[in-house]
Amino acid sequence: MKSVKDLRVEAGPEADALGRGVFEFSDRYSVFDWGEMPDLIPGKGASLCTMGAFNFELLETEGVPTHYEGVRDGGAGDGADAETVPLADAAEPPTEMVVGLTQVPDLPFEGDGGGTHNGYDYDAYHAAADGNYLVPLEVVFRNSVPVGSSLRTRRDPREFDLDYDEWPDEPVDLPEPVVEFSTKYEEQDRYLSRAAADEIAGEAAIERLDALAREVNRVVTERAERAGFTHEDGKIECLYVDGELRVADVVGTFDENRFAYDGREVSKEVVRQYYKRTDPGWVEAVGEAKQEADDRGVADWRDLCEESPDPLPDELVQATADMYAAGANRYTGHEWFDAPRLDDALAVFEE
Repeated sequence: MKSVKDLRVEAGPEADALGRGVFEFSDRYSVFDWGEMPDLIPGKGASLCTMGAFNFELLETEGVPTHYEGVRDGGAGDGADAETVPLADAAEPPTEMVVGLTQVPDLPFEGDGGGTHNGYDYDAYHAAADGNYLVPLEVVFRNSVPVGSSLRTRRDPREFDLDYDEWPDEPVDLPEPVVEFSTKYEEQDRYLSRAAADEIAGEAAIERLDALAREVNRVVTERAERAGFTHEDGKIECLYVDGELRVADVVGTFDENRFAYDGREVSKEVVRQYYKRTDPGWVEAVGEAKQEADDRGVADWRDLCEESPDPLPDELVQATADMYAAGANRYTGHEWFDAPRLDDALAVFEE
C-alpha cells in the first residue's frame, strides 16, 4: 500500500469474486510522492478514515457503487473479531475501514527496450487480471485550479475558455469540471491522453470512468458546499468486476482531494507549500531525481535523490493535526474529535 495506510487481507480475491480487506489508516503522511515523511500527524488516520467512510456512505445513498463495507468498531473487539458497522454506529472515530478487494496483478517494467507505455507492460497486467481488477489509473476531477495544481504546468488557461495569457497567482474557477487520467502503479505518476488512458484501462471503458468521476465530484462538491467548504479538485480509483465499475480506495478526504475554507487551503497542500517555501533544496532534488530516472529509463527515482526532507516544526505538526480533525468535524457535521475551530487551526499556517 501507499505510505499513509496499510492493507490487511482477510479473504483474498479470486478471478470471479471479490475478497475482503481492511484499510488501517496511520498517522503517516506523504508529499511529492516521497513516501513516509519524518513526522507523524497525531489523529490524522482517524480523521481520514472518518471522512472516507462518511463519503462512501453518502455515495451509496446516491446510487454510486463502491467497494466500501463499513468501519471496524474499535470499542467492540480487536482485529477480525471487531464488528463491522456503519460510521454512525462506531463508538469512537474509526481507524479501520472494511472494503471489497479485487485483483492487483504485477505491472512489469521493461525499461526503454520493451513493454508498452513508457516501459510498463499493461498487456501483461490485464492478461493476469482476467476481468476482475483494480483499474491502473487515477481519475482526476477539477472544479478549479488552486495554487500548486499540476495543471498550471501542463495546460494553458485558454484551453479551458479562461481569459488569461498565463495562470494568475490566485486560484481560478473553471467554467466546467475537467476530468483527467494519470497512471497509478508507475514509479512516477504521469498524465495521459484519453486514448492512452483507454488502452491502459482494459475492459473498463474510459467514458464510463469519466462519467463515474463526474458523479463522485458532484456528490462531494454538494456536501462540501453545505459544510462551508469549496471543493477544488480530487480523484478516484476504480475496480472492475462482473462488468461493473465501483469506486475503490478512499474518497473525498483531505489527502485525496483539495478543499478550501474561507479562501484558505484545507488539505495536505498546506504542508506541500510549506516545504516549497522552507526546504526548496529537497523539493528541487526530488524533481531532478525524477527527471534523471526518466532519462535513464529506470523505475525507482528515490535512490537517485541525494537529499531528504527536514522534519516539520512541532507547532506545525500540531496545527496540521488540528486542521485534519477540525475539518473532519465540520465536513461530517459531527464532533468526532476534540479540536479547535477550523479558523483557529488554519490561522497557524498563516502565522
